[in-house]
Formats: sequence, C-alpha cells, structure tokens
Amino acid sequence: MSTAQGYPAFPAQRRSTRGQSWWARAWVQALEDTSLDNMQLKKGRRYANSGYVGTITISPGRIGATVYSPDDTYEVAVRVDELTEPEWERFLDQVAARAGHIAALLDGEMPHDLVEAAESAGIELLPGIGDLDPSCTCDAWELPCQHAAGLSYQVAWLLDSDPFVLLHLRGRSRDVLLNQLVARSAGPVAEAEAQPEVQVTSRRGSLPDLPDVTRKVSLEELAVSGIEPPPPLAPGVLPMLVLDASRRARALLIALLNGTPEPQPLDEWQDAVRLAADFPELLDGLAEATARPADLGLGVQAWQYGGFAGLDVLEHPWEPTPAELARARMDLLAEEIDAIELTANRLTVHPDRQLRLDHHGNWHAYRLIDNTWTPAAHASPDPLLALEEAVSQPQ
Repeated sequence: MSTAQGYPAFPAQRRSTRGQSWWARAWVQALEDTSLDNMQLKKGRRYANSGYVGTITISPGRIGATVYSPDDTYEVAVRVDELTEPEWERFLDQVAARAGHIAALLDGEMPHDLVEAAESAGIELLPGIGDLDPSCTCDAWELPCQHAAGLSYQVAWLLDSDPFVLLHLRGRSRDVLLNQLVARSAGPVAEAEAQPEVQVTSRRGSLPDLPDVTRKVSLEELAVSGIEPPPPLAPGVLPMLVLDASRRARALLIALLNGTPEPQPLDEWQDAVRLAADFPELLDGLAEATARPADLGLGVQAWQYGGFAGLDVLEHPWEPTPAELARARMDLLAEEIDAIELTANRLTVHPDRQLRLDHHGNWHAYRLIDNTWTPAAHASPDPLLALEEAVSQPQ
C-alpha cells in the first residue's frame, strides 16, 4: 500500500477559498462545477474557514478528514482517479524532457506547459467536471455536502503551497516521484530499482487495522425491546436516550481513533439543552425538569446554531484581547458597518443586531426580538458572513 501523508488542521481564519495558484483555482472550479447546490458550497466555504476540519490525509486516489459540527462528527472523503502505470510512464517522460519542470515543481510551481504536454499525451492531471467523488457520513443527499465542500476548499490551500499534493492524489508521492525521475536520468538499472514504495509490515507483532466506525443510525433503526423505562419516563423516551448514548459513544470513538479532541464535557444544564436540541420531543419534559422554560428555548436555538460554544456566548460574556476585536471592526468598517456599542465580546452593530465572539474565534449573530437578544445564524470566523446569514433569516 502506498503511504499516506497527513497535513495539520487549518486554524479558524478568514481566507479566500478560491485558491491563489492557477492549478488550485482549477481544483476549485472542478469542485464547483460538480455541485448542484450553491448553498452547500457557501456553507462549505464557512467550514473551510471555521477550524472545524481536522487533520487532512492525502493518499493515492483519496483525501480524508474528520469534520466537526456543533451536533456531530463526520467522516469525509473525496476520491480522484489515479493515473495508470502507462500514464505515469508518459508523464515521467514529459517531466524528464525538461529539467526546468523538476525545478519548478520543487519550487512549488505547476508549469502550464507541463500540464499542456501531459494533456497532449492523454494524461489529465487536473480534475474536470465530475472527476471529484465526495462522500460523507452526514445525512445530506447533496454532493458535495457542506462538509465535503469545506474539505475540498482546504485542499486548494494545500495545492497553493505544494503541487506535489495533486501528484500524490494521482498516485505518486513526492519522494517516489523524485526518486523515479533521478533514476530515469541515471539509466535503466537504477530506474528499475526505483519502484513505488510499498508499506510492508511483519505479521509477527504487527498491530491490527483500526476498526471502521459504523454509520450513525436513526431512531427508526434502533432496536430497544424488553426494557421498561423507570417512572416517570414515558415509553417513547427510553429509545431516544439509548440513541443519544450510542451517538455520544460513536463521537468519542471517532475522537480516540483519530487523535482529535473528545466531545466537550457538559454539566446538567448544558446536557439538558443539548438533549432538547437533538430531540425536540423531550423539550416539554426538560423545561419542566429544569424549571427554566424560557431559558431552555433560547439555549436550544443557541445550540442549534453553534453547539457548546453557541450556548456559552449566549450565557457568558468574556473579555477578548483588543487584537481579537480589531480585525472584525475593520472588516465591518470596510462594509460601512460601524459598531455602535462594544461590551466585552459583544459588538452591537445595529439597534437590533449583535455579534458575539466565542473562545475559538468564531462570531455568533444575534437579533433583538421582543426585547430579547436571540441567536440568529450559524457561527462563522467571518463576522460579515455571520451577519449576512442573520439578516437573511426570517424573523
């Protein structure tokens, strides 16, 4: 098996998802030409900038990552066809024909004439319409979904810094490709020895493969029988609690297998909000149990838009550094939006609109409804995007 290469997760930031290099822009174009839903692409751009996409793994024919959201964790993959052995032979001939091609690749450039020469030899390096095959464990039917789109936009950033990422996807890692090119110039014996690396492990003492994580099941697929719920739980509540426990266990397993952060520990109130957000059928019972029906309704909205961080900014103001607020104020001023009030982590930008910064650098939009500041949009590292979505939401 050819080796895989891991790339650290990108932090939350505001960055163009269009790509800076022409080959990265071609990648983005292939992604967007494949999509039938512009809203999923828009959400994908927010995901790319959100810091919620985990470590990216590139291997021949496949990109993979764990993507986090306020309510779950998803496993995302994007597949691309590998070049065949005859195609690689022709491509190596094209690269070796001009020493400048190797130097350009090592310098982080993908020469136009190299791609054109490859195309003339029947080799498509850059993907076209329909060449990207995304998949995700979420329930969305759109392809790509927002999670796969977010991952794909981040791959454009990787391509900006290293065109060998594209060649690795097509079947040859940087080291293998360079070894083969060097061997090609050294003669047929050396070339024969420079075969693609194979990961060989001894059967004695080798670790078993990591288990596959099962897909997330629905309430209708869950089998709970022969167990009576203790009073005062209604019969329909027990399956929901079992389903919730299985989903929490699944999220924990994914975190352990991928070395990513475990789900946030919750206190009794936070867990009540989470349950009410995930299972609206439990809302009345939880409102009665917590004796905070009005707070629970707001908390559910905050959780649905931003998860634990959304609930935290609803309830707890905090003091960010001036630098954390300065960039947001500059972005707003560029759009002729001036903060009329600044209190702790809260920027009031209109008599009835407000932005709240969480501890991860994401902005949560609020609207003043019936004299109550109410969560109004999904969190985003871009305050303008958060505000734009809040304005578009019906009151």
